[in-house]
Amino acid sequence: MAITASMVKELRTKTGAGMMDCKKALKETNGDMDKAVDFLREQGLAAAAKKAGRIAAEGLVYSYIHGNGRIGVLVEVNCETDFVAQTDNFKNLCKDIAMQIAAANPKYLNREEVPAAALEHEKEVLRQQALNEGKPEKIVEKMTIGRLEKYYKENCLLDQEFIKDSDKNIQQVINENIAKIGEKIDIRRYTRYELGEGLQKRNDDFVSEVMAQAK
Repeated sequence: MAITASMVKELRTKTGAGMMDCKKALKETNGDMDKAVDFLREQGLAAAAKKAGRIAAEGLVYSYIHGNGRIGVLVEVNCETDFVAQTDNFKNLCKDIAMQIAAANPKYLNREEVPAAALEHEKEVLRQQALNEGKPEKIVEKMTIGRLEKYYKENCLLDQEFIKDSDKNIQQVINENIAKIGEKIDIRRYTRYELGEGLQKRNDDFVSEVMAQAK
């Protein structure tokens, strides 16, 4: 079934979810509006969108230390009320996010934080790669955009695959918790320290170590 702009608009009005999320939901459900609403609710996207304009000024500054003090993370995760901030569900979410930062070492919180100069540099590198592979000029731009998605997934926390479930990214994990907890949740900022960072040292597989501890 063809998905029309009016169908996407109707679903967005009903759920408050983003245009691309609505389009995907309709494709997944073959244009069935009711099923598409359920799909967005299951993904936590409808709940997240409806709460996007609310103020989240409570929460926790969560600390995580790994490997006998070799890696340390401080992350501020915000919610709407102190009551929710003290619940086990919220604390577990904060821990998962801190462990993600420790293991995956994201450079940026989200795509918007990537400096324009860094983004342009990456685009040029990816463009030259495609040209060096002999790809025709007319499809190089599309290839560059596609490969840029991989850059975001590797370097932006919200786009990274969740270390406990590679079928989800961190934004989806947050959306699911928004639906479960019933409040707006934001990752505001974080800092990651690694012992001897910048100094010559042995190469440790921190991802495997953090994952082992998470089990």
